Amino acid sequence: MPEQETPSSESEETPPTGETPPGEEPTEEKPDEEVPADVLRKKLTDANAEAANYRTKLREVEAKLANSKTVEEFETATAELRTQIAALERSNLLGKVAAKHELPEALAARLKGDTEAELEADAKELSKLIALPALGTLGGGLDPDDGTDDFDPVKAARAARKRRY
Repeated sequence: MPEQETPSSESEETPPTGETPPGEEPTEEKPDEEVPADVLRKKLTDANAEAANYRTKLREVEAKLANSKTVEEFETATAELRTQIAALERSNLLGKVAAKHELPEALAARLKGDTEAELEADAKELSKLIALPALGTLGGGLDPDDGTDDFDPVKAARAARKRRY
């Protein structure tokens, strides 16, 4: 009987370490096979680099989560912003209606109503109450320019000197 060849750990047909022969899938190494130290060192270095990469990603995600808000905090902030927006929209609407009816700012804050139509109606009522009657001039009864230019400064100066002496 011819002797059968037993596979040995080092045969001429096996490819160099780290490579697989074409057409074959890589197989896991068996614990009883001896692996060169440089291959083990490279695998360990690769595994350490991969672990370091995962640790870095973990720290980045933890930092992002530390700054994130909970659902309750988000809802509270959203409610506060909605309240501020509603107040600003009302203030804007009051200013618009007051300007349309030429109301001063002090009275614009006193307008009542929720809709623009209600505010318009209230502004009309207020503008009727504060409307000034149309007066000709607001000179207080004195009209410095009556249309006659009979003032002569030279005559006025002479008359003033005569009164002194």
